[in-house]
Amino acid sequence: MSQLKTLTPIAMMAVTEEESTSSSSSRPNTSNFSNDLRSSSSNNTTDAFYLAKTVLRGSVVLQAVCGHFRSSSSHDVVLGKETSIELVIIDEDGIVQSISEQPVFGTIKDLAVLPWNEKSQEQNPKILGKDVLLVLSDSGKLSFLTFCNEMHRFFPFSHVQLSNPGNSRHQVGRMLAVDSSGCFVAASAYEDQLAIFSLSTSRSGDIVEKKFFCPPEKDGRLKTAKGSTNICGTIWSMCFISEDYNQPSKERKPVLAILLNRWGSFYRNELLLLEWNIEEQAVHVVYQFAEAAPMAYHIVEVPHSHGFAFLFRAGDIVLMDFRNVLSPSCVYRTSLNFTPVEEKKFKNIIKIPDIMDEEGIYSVAASALLELGDINKSDDPMNIDDYNTVQPGFNYVCSWSWEPGVTNGPRILFSSDSGDLCAIEVLFEPDGLRVSLSECLYKGQPCNALLWLEGGFVAAIVDMADGMVLRFEEGLLQYRSSIQNIAPILDMCIVDYPDEKQDQMFACSGIASEGSLRIIRSGISVEKLLKTAPIYQGVTGTWTVKMRVSDPYHSFLVLSFVEETRVLSVGVSFSDVTESVGFLPDVCTLACGTVADSVLVQIHQSGVRVCLPAVPSEGASLSSPICTSWFPENMTISLGAIGHGMIVVATSSPCFLFILGIRSSSAYHYEVFQMHSVKLHNELSCISIPQKHPDLNKVLMDYAANNLVTTFPSENQFDNLFVIGTHKPSVEVVCFSHDRGLQVLATGIISLTNTMGTSISGCVPQDVRLVLVDHPYVLSGLRNGMLLRFEWPSASTLLPTGPPTQQTVVGSSSVNFHVLSSTMSPNNQVPPMFMSNTSGKTEGDLPINLQLIAVRRIGITPVFLVSLSDSLDADMIALSDRPWLLQTARHSLSYTSISFRPSTHVTPVCSTECPRGILFVAENSLHLVEMVPSKRLNVQKFHLGGTPRKVLYHNESRLLLVMRTELDNDSCSSDVCCVDPLSGSVLASFKFDPGETGKCMEFVKVGNEHVLVVGTSLSPGPAIMPSGEAESTKGRLVVLCLEHVQNSDTGSMTQRNSPIGSYAAEQLSSSSLCSSPDDNSCDGVKLEETEAWHLRLAYSTIWPGMVIAVCPYLDRYFLASAGYTFYVCGFPNDNSQRVRRLAVGRTRFTIMTLTAHFTRIAVGDCRDGILFYSYHEDSRKLEQTYCDPVQRLVADCVLMDDDTAFVSDRKGSVVVLSCANHLEDNASPERNLTLNCSYYMGEIAMSMRKGSFSYKLPADDMMKDCDAGSNNINSSRNCIMASTLLGSIIIFIPITRVEYELLEDVQSRLVVDPLTAPILGNDHKEFRSRESRVSSFMHNFSEMKKLSYKCCLKKGWFSKCCLQGGVRKMVDGDILAQFLELTSMQQEAVLSLPPAVNRSHKPYSMPVMVNQVVRLLERVHYALN
Repeated sequence: MSQLKTLTPIAMMAVTEEESTSSSSSRPNTSNFSNDLRSSSSNNTTDAFYLAKTVLRGSVVLQAVCGHFRSSSSHDVVLGKETSIELVIIDEDGIVQSISEQPVFGTIKDLAVLPWNEKSQEQNPKILGKDVLLVLSDSGKLSFLTFCNEMHRFFPFSHVQLSNPGNSRHQVGRMLAVDSSGCFVAASAYEDQLAIFSLSTSRSGDIVEKKFFCPPEKDGRLKTAKGSTNICGTIWSMCFISEDYNQPSKERKPVLAILLNRWGSFYRNELLLLEWNIEEQAVHVVYQFAEAAPMAYHIVEVPHSHGFAFLFRAGDIVLMDFRNVLSPSCVYRTSLNFTPVEEKKFKNIIKIPDIMDEEGIYSVAASALLELGDINKSDDPMNIDDYNTVQPGFNYVCSWSWEPGVTNGPRILFSSDSGDLCAIEVLFEPDGLRVSLSECLYKGQPCNALLWLEGGFVAAIVDMADGMVLRFEEGLLQYRSSIQNIAPILDMCIVDYPDEKQDQMFACSGIASEGSLRIIRSGISVEKLLKTAPIYQGVTGTWTVKMRVSDPYHSFLVLSFVEETRVLSVGVSFSDVTESVGFLPDVCTLACGTVADSVLVQIHQSGVRVCLPAVPSEGASLSSPICTSWFPENMTISLGAIGHGMIVVATSSPCFLFILGIRSSSAYHYEVFQMHSVKLHNELSCISIPQKHPDLNKVLMDYAANNLVTTFPSENQFDNLFVIGTHKPSVEVVCFSHDRGLQVLATGIISLTNTMGTSISGCVPQDVRLVLVDHPYVLSGLRNGMLLRFEWPSASTLLPTGPPTQQTVVGSSSVNFHVLSSTMSPNNQVPPMFMSNTSGKTEGDLPINLQLIAVRRIGITPVFLVSLSDSLDADMIALSDRPWLLQTARHSLSYTSISFRPSTHVTPVCSTECPRGILFVAENSLHLVEMVPSKRLNVQKFHLGGTPRKVLYHNESRLLLVMRTELDNDSCSSDVCCVDPLSGSVLASFKFDPGETGKCMEFVKVGNEHVLVVGTSLSPGPAIMPSGEAESTKGRLVVLCLEHVQNSDTGSMTQRNSPIGSYAAEQLSSSSLCSSPDDNSCDGVKLEETEAWHLRLAYSTIWPGMVIAVCPYLDRYFLASAGYTFYVCGFPNDNSQRVRRLAVGRTRFTIMTLTAHFTRIAVGDCRDGILFYSYHEDSRKLEQTYCDPVQRLVADCVLMDDDTAFVSDRKGSVVVLSCANHLEDNASPERNLTLNCSYYMGEIAMSMRKGSFSYKLPADDMMKDCDAGSNNINSSRNCIMASTLLGSIIIFIPITRVEYELLEDVQSRLVVDPLTAPILGNDHKEFRSRESRVSSFMHNFSEMKKLSYKCCLKKGWFSKCCLQGGVRKMVDGDILAQFLELTSMQQEAVLSLPPAVNRSHKPYSMPVMVNQVVRLLERVHYALN
């Protein structure tokens, strides 16, 4: 997740009770309002402009499929998460690793895999050997997606329109079924309709060759053997019954089996077999059977069986024989009895989507009546229960998966509602069919989805809890790792934790026994293993060195200081071995490394030192190190690099480049000799020698052949490649050979300008790396905090066509040299300088002009690039103001922050105890951390044993207060507990009475102290009737004091951080290592054992109604609601043991939320939306001042100021309501709030918090010559962070009008560009406007009724009512974030597209420039990380 600076959401205010005079007001009749409205555009200061950005995508998995999506040999898993899809793999250790995750800008209904077959090769060569992902969504389309390895994401290559966009239960678009051969696809609606498609194998034309919708539009009926029937009812499940593949394809008639539950029918189950005659374009019902037996949930085909399928019913499993579709039969049945009767909990795990509107929830359509004339009855062999002695059990199947790669004797693994995992094996033997049911293989939570993967792994997806990766070992399933799921998030608080120097979110996650408190941090998760004392001042460099080039682990850690060098051993202990290695201890090391096996090199300002360490190795160990040196005469070395068999050093003033080698003069004796030297025209700033890679030679030679480069060196000379950065500034790829000397293969000039046309200073490369992922490219970190990516150009762009421009690379070698007659120059020979001229370079000449593909700013300090391994495709750490993980396999530049504090140096450390270690130098300490591959989310888990409903942070005690419900406890089912945020330990608890359930809580100020005001329910059942009115219930208002007490036991402060102090040996033992990714004791200091806090009851009273919401008010009162009534309460004389009710207000429906800002009170109920109130202290009365223009089921509300409310509803939208355009002196209780802007998330935000947020880069303080939009940056604005039931975290950032117009213009182009458009075919504007279009129309229509015709015409109300989603939309940060994933050329192409015509705001007044957009989006990306 990405994080931001956020205010602590705990408003320290006050509370009290006892009744006083009151007043009430109800929702006004808006038709009586006759005051003229002011146009929103007339007062620009009140306009709300927001950017909405998802910083943590939902973790709840609703669908899971596996296939070969990246290549024919890859084993990939795709997780469908309703509003996003994630492609993951499960590695050999059983750990889930995320490969790609992307939003779909729609709602996923179902996923399926279309397997690749040989016929697909003709259809689309781009998907050769790869499976296709099928997606049904609310776009009304069936989308065919393929994974693009270059862009690292899914792209659509075809859409098939099935229905209108939306979520109608009658439109096709809920469930998918795919024929095992990949030739046919079926899609169904929730009820009444389905469609069947045959896929084309021709290269020309659409992928769907033919399609048929059932029932046909003519009469809505399907033919049967005895007449006709219809499909009226809920379609529970469907699958194809595969045929014998020996049958010619032209004669194939696909058969689809569906399970139907008809409305109002006595028969629970109805099985239909539909046969599609493709030639006649007709579907016939070849078999129909109905029964009143236990409910049938799923029908599943047995693979490679040509006619067998399992029927999963409540209590049993039935194997059906459909080889003769005219007369199917039952061949096997077994009951499901995993849970004893006395322990059976009757709860329905299988959740049917809520597809009914409120008005139709109790109605039954007339078309759903069952016609019994053609249905087979008691004489049918399908009467399973009449002639079978097997009695149904108490359990049913929730999910299943088939064993991959098995054709004979397939096995199916299934999960029951009791959490038992079992397998069924189907054996086709000569003497008949044999079915074998296994014992329980694993006992856990019921699974919503199962995937049986290659290697014996099983992915088990659990509802509202962490999933699991299991593996078959010795016939049973064993737990290997977790699949993190933090959904649903019911509440959250954000704490600026001073010891961590970063914000972290505490989220209430999960329900019942799987409830937990999650600590969510920004960036990529790291596990803190070791920390030293702050004794390492003045570190100038860190390196890890291997003893042998092929060693898997590092042997030494080298630390360079201003005037000294220390070498520490890497292993179980870090001990000082400087003398044994042979490095000079009294110099500053510029570079070090392994030049040959057991031969180490140290480069310092005076020379180069080659050492054979006196440490134990595979050969004979030396008693003391053997060393030799090389010195440049009268010159000072400025930098250097070490590669296999080659050393490269550079000097400054004068500028020379030396190529050195080593040779053995005798046993254990090496000497350094100079192979080549040149005098440079431009001083070098960095050198990098890539590891030798056999594929690099082939790739470069292929490039030379394809692009007619005739002067490329021979293939065997690419082993001596290195990359340099110069002060020109430029980056160069250089090759050394004995016959040709130095040769510049490619060069990229760095010439960057800002939007004002001024050159950007500080563009000298600080670090440079050659990367090889599919094709080679060059990464360079600059001294001004920028990151560049250069690539070899294609043939069409090989030569420049014009002068250098912004972000354009032009050709000229910046390294000019003269090759000496003898490549083995004497140590003291200085070559003459030679000025070469490359301006007349023709096609086929060197150097090649590299193209600048992408430019990003990641800070203001120099950017260092540190590879995590020696491989050319290894990911890197880009270290500037903060550490970032740079993913080299991604398109353009893709980087994510690492969850660690700002550091000055970093190096990977690989040892047997810590194979993925990373050593940071921060605040004069060494920090050993490890990347945690098992954590796709940077989340720590504290198990709570109940459903956490509310969480607050107490500043004084530094404890978390958590309200829990559904506790598995005999004494109580709900409580408020104090939790240590470091260890997750429950330190104190206040238990509610038996049968009492906590509903809400808030801190309130009483004098100089803070108390906890808690609302509870004393009645079982819901608080709201279906009509929205409050149920007749009782509740309790409780006041608790959190007090500090002192224990008599003595104790001491415990800390787990162990220093590598004073270069002495320090054991890296199990006590220093974290035992698991979720270890709760790895983050530093615990509470003192002598400290203790407890919750004391100060006040309690029973109220008529559940106390659902409380809120502090005016720093001396608090608000509390019960049913449709809310009260202003106070503490007389600041006495926490007395509470007085000062005023009362009433609404029409049940109050869900209460919030206040200064004197403004916002009440959110379950039907009338948001109501504004004012409290008059003198008269002690509440007055309603404004009301919501439409009906709204409020989920949460935050007041931004006295006039503006940020509201989330339970249909997945957020809106901004304001009263700022109304004149306060025209007092009237019947004034509607103005709907300023809206945004449809597709997820319900149950908790929102307001905070401060700055999206200003550190460089903004240094760069005053920026564009006008950037000049309006406000470093302290109010933003909103929302958490959803799907586990998403979304932030809403206020932006200026200029920024809004700029980003909306870019967004309108991105949504139509093929690279960035919504992949499921959604109309982006329609999707983000959903649920707000009706609200906008109703709001504008209600305003029209209050004004005359001429006034309406003048104010534009007619056009507003006719506009689709006439209210302004927030700009979509998820769409805009894709702009940063594009190359510079692709960005230019997007901005060259014509802007969209249907826009909610006027077009941007100035031409849009790439730098302008990139810089603004970089600021947001930087701040969110």
